[in-house]
Amino acid sequence: MDELAAIEALLFVAGDEGMSLEEISTMLECSTQQAYQFLMRLQKEYEASTARGLMLLEVGNHYQLATKKEYADVIKKYAVSPLTTNLSQAALETLAIIAYKQPLTRMEIDEIRGVQTSGALQKLTLRGLIEPKGRVDGPGRAILYGTSEYFMDYFGLKDLKELPKITELETENNEKESDLFFERFNQQFDNE
Repeated sequence: MDELAAIEALLFVAGDEGMSLEEISTMLECSTQQAYQFLMRLQKEYEASTARGLMLLEVGNHYQLATKKEYADVIKKYAVSPLTTNLSQAALETLAIIAYKQPLTRMEIDEIRGVQTSGALQKLTLRGLIEPKGRVDGPGRAILYGTSEYFMDYFGLKDLKELPKITELETENNEKESDLFFERFNQQFDNE
């Protein structure tokens, strides 16, 4: 196994939460000293290469992948391009979870959605719809996400209390499902 490639893959999957030295050493089944040496080699490779757009950051006691500053313009262009103006279903679900339950960590969002959401979080952050609202007190100091002022402006809200109540949305959704079922039942009955 190529340890540098394994670390790169782990940090990519961990997203903006990153991983601690201890977590990396556990995953690679090596000592923390060896894991640190691998991280330093990976960091030097990123720094030395002009053909790579990533760099390795140490934030607190966590390591994470980030884009190099020289690519900020192209990333901003991507974030506002027509290719990305529509939010994916995953991004919309993630945004809804944050809007109703904020502030919460990526792990809490992942738990609610049942899938990994780091890509959606990055896109929502780049679009300015969400922003870090602090960090959790405790191991790892995970980032807490919440909606931004731009989110409020974009959706025409003065206060989060103006969001539709979840019970209203559930009732509306159940009525649509009931109507759909009723239509199918009537079609089947008419065909007999």
